[in-house]
Amino acid sequence: MFPVSAELESKLKAMRAIIDSEVIPLERELAQQKSFVALEPELARVRLEVKRQGLWGPQIPKKLGGMGLALTEHARVSEELGRSPLGHYVFNCQAPDAGNMEILEQFGSDDQKRSYLGPLVRGEIRSCFAMTEPDLPGSNPTWLATTAVKDGDDYVINGRKWFTSSADGAAFAIVMAVTNPDAAPHARASQIVVPTGTPGFRRVRNISVMGEPGDGYASHAEVAFEDCRVPRTNLLGMEGAGFGIAQERLGPGRIHHCMRWIGICERAFQLMCERAASRTVSPGKPLGTKQIVQAWVAESRAEIQAGRLMVLHAAWKMERDGAYAAREEVSLIKFFVAGVLQRVIDRAIQVHGALGMTDDTILAYFYRHERAARIYDGADEVHKVVVAKRILKGYGLEVSS
Repeated sequence: MFPVSAELESKLKAMRAIIDSEVIPLERELAQQKSFVALEPELARVRLEVKRQGLWGPQIPKKLGGMGLALTEHARVSEELGRSPLGHYVFNCQAPDAGNMEILEQFGSDDQKRSYLGPLVRGEIRSCFAMTEPDLPGSNPTWLATTAVKDGDDYVINGRKWFTSSADGAAFAIVMAVTNPDAAPHARASQIVVPTGTPGFRRVRNISVMGEPGDGYASHAEVAFEDCRVPRTNLLGMEGAGFGIAQERLGPGRIHHCMRWIGICERAFQLMCERAASRTVSPGKPLGTKQIVQAWVAESRAEIQAGRLMVLHAAWKMERDGAYAAREEVSLIKFFVAGVLQRVIDRAIQVHGALGMTDDTILAYFYRHERAARIYDGADEVHKVVVAKRILKGYGLEVSS
């Protein structure tokens, strides 16, 4: 149902070779030294090789210098690159930059495209997306405390955001802020481009995630806007359209995330199977001879296969019918694949025993950083409730919020 063309197969093979030979060898330093910034010179070298091979920006339109892949094609790429936590960055299709590229290309003014989109596509700068707030639920993006008040030709922004991924070193942020407080809930907020060097923009800290604050691209920040003044021309799209623009970003973004998670699952599965086949628990008895381990292998294989097909189906439907028509499929993959991801990583760690808890393999890094998969882009529970309500409505049951 989801065939891969010979051309794409060739590209995927080339990408896999780069990940295996150039990227995976860098992971140990990332996991053990906890420094993305220290790796940037080596990553820059690999990025040049990616560009040389014509593999740069798979999701970026060809007219902007990318590969121009369709969503289902990019889903395949995202799985391949997801095998390493450095994979998407090396090919310039990493979140949050990929999403910011999409909305700048779709909603940005000519000046915004020159100033921000062009350098972002070329990999000269990084960006961040500031929506989630520490005192309000991220699962309700219509409820924000950050405000952007008009003052002459400017907006003056005040508020706090957190889990603003990759703000450390970013050149600009796209900020969700309330510009129309008296409007309907879905029309209150706007998105505004804020260069991080603007007076009043302050990165408070890199948030420690399970004991690791990270740095550079591999970090999540708390940021403050304190009378932060930017021109009204920095408005992205129409005033009050912030929620709608966020939805345009989140649909394809969830496809990208879910296929990246499938790539992580495949990597963890490979490590689990290698360990099961090589680790002996008594003379002549590899761990894989134990039936419980065999069950984990079989269950993981089945769940990964199911997750992959679900994501490809959601991508296919979104391409064919649009993001709104595929909203139920997107919610299904969000919570299903996030759950598969947690189970497969956990089984792989269990099979590795004490080794799985160390940073001698990539598994502990995946566990620390991907537990959030069940929370960000809408908590799993929210997606389950949304899907259930839609299904039950078809049976005549209206469930109130």
